[in-house]
Amino acid sequence: MRYWIIILLGLFFPMLATAQTDVALDPEFGGRISFTIDKKIVRRLHVSLEEEVRFDNNFGAFDRLQSTLSLNYKIHPNIKIGAGYALINGYSSSSNAFKNARHRFMIDVKGTLKYGNWNLSLKERMQLTHRTGDYNVYQNPANALMLKSRLTAKYLGFGKVEPYAYLELRNYLNAPVINAAYDGINYGTVDGLVQEGDPGWFLGGFNGSYINRYRGSLGVDILLNRSSTLNFYFMGDYCIDKEVDANAEGTILKSYTKETGFRVWLGAGYEFSF
Repeated sequence: MRYWIIILLGLFFPMLATAQTDVALDPEFGGRISFTIDKKIVRRLHVSLEEEVRFDNNFGAFDRLQSTLSLNYKIHPNIKIGAGYALINGYSSSSNAFKNARHRFMIDVKGTLKYGNWNLSLKERMQLTHRTGDYNVYQNPANALMLKSRLTAKYLGFGKVEPYAYLELRNYLNAPVINAAYDGINYGTVDGLVQEGDPGWFLGGFNGSYINRYRGSLGVDILLNRSSTLNFYFMGDYCIDKEVDANAEGTILKSYTKETGFRVWLGAGYEFSF
């Protein structure tokens, strides 16, 4: 038993030295509306364009306009690969203006198995999101790298109505690594505590990794005809974000917090295929 206590203490005390405080955010509701055009180029090869609008702050604010162009190829009856690009135009309700655009690049691998009326799939997506404009290099990397894993089960026994559910994890692969001692009030150095705002920390690079999204969804696809599909879904999103607040010179660490919160999304989409 004492060996387990030693191991747990060894894991716990280094966490105290990384200066992190926890903040729980209030639950938030939002909505997503999308329109997709999917075109078959040749056998097994498709190109698609999706336009999506998002609302947040309990449906009270416009959040973003996102345009996604993707190419998908079925290399095997059960395996599909893809690549895509998304232009993300976020909107700031406080300044009533669009933020600096972000550019997202994606690579997908999706495997699918059929068992009776069930369609089971696992999708792995590596995505890189490039920031533009001015930003604090001590708070965020220029290119955020994420790995998303989604396990989906869809039931095909109801004809043109296909209910589904999925679970998804999103792993932040190059989060900032903060090194600083902290007693709940002050940041410190090896030589002892200093007042908040004094040099007492350093950025250990962008090689941290943690799961920052736990996501689950229930939805239904309604096949109107061979070309048109409606999609309605309910999605729960448990978010974990480690936020760094530092001055632009990197000499002052103002705060290092882990923000956790739960978001609920209601979504609707239409897809036209030809």
